[in-house]
Amino acid sequence: MRALRVVLPLLAWVLVTGCGALTNSNLNDSPTLTQTELRFAPGDKVRITVFGEDRLSGEHQIDVSGSLSLPLAGNVPAAGLTKPELEQAVTAQLKSNLRNPRVTIDVVSYRPFYVLGEVQKPGEYPFRSGLNVLSALAIAGGATYRGHTSKVTIQRAGTGAEKEFPQSPTVLIMPGDVVRVPERFF
Repeated sequence: MRALRVVLPLLAWVLVTGCGALTNSNLNDSPTLTQTELRFAPGDKVRITVFGEDRLSGEHQIDVSGSLSLPLAGNVPAAGLTKPELEQAVTAQLKSNLRNPRVTIDVVSYRPFYVLGEVQKPGEYPFRSGLNVLSALAIAGGATYRGHTSKVTIQRAGTGAEKEFPQSPTVLIMPGDVVRVPERFF
C-alpha cells in the first residue's frame, strides 16, 4: 500500500510531463487533417466555366507570376487565393465586359510534390487532396532498409527551410512540398 502512494504520484507526473512535451513539439507547425482549403500557386491548373459563354470557358494554368491570363478578363491575380476567392476575382474582372457573369472554377491539378532520400522510388508525384506523410511514403515505395522509420523532413513550398516531422497520418503533404526520408544510424 505504501509503495502505491509513492508510485502513483510518480506515474501521474510522468504522464503530465509527457503530454506537455507533445503539445510543445513542432507538431503544431504542421497542417493537420482539419486544415482549411488549399491556396493556389504558380503551376496549378484550373478549369474555368463561364455559364452561357463557352468561348470563355476552358483550362488555364497559373503562370510564374501567379496570374491567370483570361480572354475578356485579362490577367487575374490567382496566387494565394482559395477556390471561392478566385471565382469572385474572375467574376469581378468579367463584369466590365459581361452582364452578370456566373463563374465556376474546378481544380484540374495542383503542382506535384517530391519524395527524396532513403525511399525505394524517389521522385516527383502528382498531388491529391488529403495526402499525408504515410501515403506519400507509400507512393514512393516505402523507406529503404537505411531509411528512418519515425521521422521525415519537409520543405514547404515557398520556404527555404526544412522542418522535422513525425511519420504520422496527421501531417499533411501540400502541393510543391519536398519530403525527405533521412538515413538512420543503427
